[in-house]
Amino acid sequence: MRFVNSLVVASALVAGFAAVPAKAADLFSPVPFVPEGWIVTLKGNLRVGPTYPGADKYSVIGYPSLSFRRAGTPERFSAPDDGLSFSFLEDSAIRVGVVGRFQGGRYLSDDRRLFGLDKINWAVEPGVFVEYWPLAFLRARAELRHGVNGHHGFVADLGLDLVQTFGALTFSVGPRLGLGDSSFTQTYFGVTPLEAALNGQVTPYRPSGGLTSVGATAGVTYSWSDQWSTTAFVTYKRLVSDAADSPIVKRFGSENQLGFGLTASYSFATGR
Repeated sequence: MRFVNSLVVASALVAGFAAVPAKAADLFSPVPFVPEGWIVTLKGNLRVGPTYPGADKYSVIGYPSLSFRRAGTPERFSAPDDGLSFSFLEDSAIRVGVVGRFQGGRYLSDDRRLFGLDKINWAVEPGVFVEYWPLAFLRARAELRHGVNGHHGFVADLGLDLVQTFGALTFSVGPRLGLGDSSFTQTYFGVTPLEAALNGQVTPYRPSGGLTSVGATAGVTYSWSDQWSTTAFVTYKRLVSDAADSPIVKRFGSENQLGFGLTASYSFATGR
C-alpha cells in the first residue's frame, strides 16, 4: 500500500465545501459551547480502501479536514462516508447544500497488470446533496456529483442510516446504492480495442451507465469530551451490472470493495 497524494486535494475541497460534523442522533440537542462566535472542528482522517474503483489492491489515505458552524446551532449527524458538505438550506428535518468528494487515480505504478490501459488521474467531484430525517433516528441522503480532472461523468450516491446514541457512543448503519453515467463507467470499467491489444489479458468492453454498486456502511463514534471524539467505520460495496462485468474487474480486480477508516476530531469555540 502507498500513501496517496491527496492532502492538497482534500484541503481544497474543505476550503470549498465546509463539512458539517456530528456525532449524535438527536437533532435538537443544545451545543455544549459558548453561544457566541463559531464552533470549529479539526479532523485527522485515515482511510484504507481500494486503490481505484474495482481494484483488489488497497491504498492508505491520510488527510486533514476542517468544518465550522455558528455557536448555538444544533449539531447534526454526518455518516463516515458522506462527502464534504455545506448546507445552504437547513431546518429540523431537511438539509440541502453543496458537496465534494475525492476519487483517487489509476496508475501503472499501482499494479503492473494494468500495462496498456489508460492512466486515470485523480478526480474531484463537486455537486449537491439533500438529506431528510423522516424520524429522529432515521436519515435518508442523496448526493449528485460531476467529476473534474480524472473523469467527467455524473455519479450519485444514495443512502439510508439508522442512528442510535447510548451515552457517549453513537452507532450508525445503513444501506448504500452507487450510480454512474456511461462516461463514468467507461472511464473506470471500459476497455478500448487499443487498450485490449496492448494489454493482451483483457478484451474490449464498453459498459453502459446505471447502478454500479450496492452495499452498506457502519460506524461508531465515541465522544471523550465536548471537544474530543473518535470515529471508526467500515464500508462495503458490491459492484453490480456493467461495472461488475468489466474485464478489468474480472481479470485484475474484485467485485467486493471493502473500506475502513478512523477519524479523530477536536472542536473549539472562537470569539465573536
